[in-house]
Amino acid sequence: MREFTSPIRFTVEEGDSAVDAVFARAENEPNSVAFRREVDGGWSDVSATTFADEVSRVAKGFIAAGLAQGDRVALMSSTRYEWTVLDYAIWASGGVTVPIYETSSAGQVEWILSDAEPVLLVLETEQHVRDTADVVAAAKSIRQTFRIEGDTADSGAVETLTALGQMVDDDVVHERVSALRSQDPATLIYTSGTTGRPKGVQLTHANLLAESRGIRETTLKSLLNDRSRTLMFLPLAHVLARAVTIAAFDAGTTIGHTHDIPKLVPTFGTFQPDFVLSVPRVFEKIYNTAKQKAHADGKGKIFDAAADTAVAWSEAQDDGAGLVLRIKHAVFDKLVYAKLRGALGGRCQLAISGGAPLGARLGHFYRGIGVPIYEGYGLTETSAAFAVNTIGHQRVGSVGRPLPGNTVRIAEDDEIQLRGPVVFSGYWRNDDASAESLDDGWFRTGDLGSLDEDGYITITGRKKELIVTAGGKNVSPAGLEDLLRAHSLVSQAIVVGDQKPFIAALITLDEDAISGWKTSHGKSANATSADLAGDADLIAEIDAAVAEANKSVSHAEGIKKYRILPKDFSEESGEMTPTMKLKRNVITKSYADEIEEIYTT
Repeated sequence: MREFTSPIRFTVEEGDSAVDAVFARAENEPNSVAFRREVDGGWSDVSATTFADEVSRVAKGFIAAGLAQGDRVALMSSTRYEWTVLDYAIWASGGVTVPIYETSSAGQVEWILSDAEPVLLVLETEQHVRDTADVVAAAKSIRQTFRIEGDTADSGAVETLTALGQMVDDDVVHERVSALRSQDPATLIYTSGTTGRPKGVQLTHANLLAESRGIRETTLKSLLNDRSRTLMFLPLAHVLARAVTIAAFDAGTTIGHTHDIPKLVPTFGTFQPDFVLSVPRVFEKIYNTAKQKAHADGKGKIFDAAADTAVAWSEAQDDGAGLVLRIKHAVFDKLVYAKLRGALGGRCQLAISGGAPLGARLGHFYRGIGVPIYEGYGLTETSAAFAVNTIGHQRVGSVGRPLPGNTVRIAEDDEIQLRGPVVFSGYWRNDDASAESLDDGWFRTGDLGSLDEDGYITITGRKKELIVTAGGKNVSPAGLEDLLRAHSLVSQAIVVGDQKPFIAALITLDEDAISGWKTSHGKSANATSADLAGDADLIAEIDAAVAEANKSVSHAEGIKKYRILPKDFSEESGEMTPTMKLKRNVITKSYADEIEEIYTT
């Protein structure tokens, strides 16, 4: 059993809480720009003092609404400035935040409300109010509901709570904050649940503070300061975006928000972040869109050569790139790479990726164009990142080394097990699940991986996703799926074959990419994915993607057949989580006939 402990350590004091930084920053750096809000197409600065005052006023509103120390408040909203105000205000009033994805179904909301029993609920839109009306009415614990987007400018949740708390003295908020202890629960986050019913993960203020300090001491140490800014667009209901937001705020960084993903590139241009946080699918999308556009414009050969050069240049960094490679890289930097960096706003120095495997080729490509992606690894149960690649300590293809104070070990069956200050203490009201996941402080992740002598972790798959063919061959599907998604025309892929004679795959097409492909290949603009499933040109493209993916595994583990599905997987259909992870049990059930046809035709 191999084990590695980060050499850096720090302590979280008993009286520390995640909300302390709000008032400390207002006192020490009152005029620093804590946030930038998008207003009428421009960005408006919010000072540390203004933010602290707003948090305090909203906290008084929560207190006036009857929130007691330790009570829970459910918050269902997309990523926006008000989300962060409300989150810190809940802590300032002594409460515990229960985030709910704004895309959650009524059934998902019903389970969280019944299990967490929050006393107050904040919804974002009128549509959310309508969609959840029945389950909210049936939730016995809810005393009052607020809506972020009010009917008028002064009737939103922030304004309503501010008015409600006018008679509450400032000292009451100070008393609530002073009463907080680092081991008190700060948030109750329900796992998105690729299988089974979501479990409530209890994270304490100490967990979040350890995560914040770990991030600030590692990957973003040189960028988390009062001169940099970042744009948050991942769901704040997800622990990763929330943890990096806390770390950025604690470090004095300026934070912006957007949830308009289709307009993300133009927003990068106006906000100009110094670093971004995302999931692999977004980085794949940026790459594939650029590649498809280049091919559609007749510049495909140039782009492909530039991409190959970027990967080669990155791969050569450990030993040093030769003269010819350096010259090619410099030429393509002006022709191609500068434009790609421009798509991220022009100032972006690095990116952080989490939530799913990035893939070595994509990691080398982005490092080669001048925007290194530092891949990390973690779960909700580890307060987001447990391990991460850092500046000066990056091994592309790995997920880095543990954050300060944390320890990783690889069990005999290759399961990754974790222990340290970022690891949770148990699931909410679920002793059986807690006992199954925790062993003497060690969290059994269910992920499979390896650990090298320097402490770098490499993920190889998940125990529950391991496919065992009829011939007894063990196959981890994640790597094959990542490589398939690297093709510009592929949106999603799921590898199947458990107890079957060979490995196969279900593939969906990227609608944006396929639109340009149809034009450049003389196909009808009205042709659907179902229409194209038997098209010889398309099959040749997907055959090439499958062949490339199969190079990474043995012949017995390779994909022998595949089916192109008529529509993409989606969160709305229940086939993906809000963080874009595949729900394998749902997909294999929905497409059971297609899977069976693969093996009987």
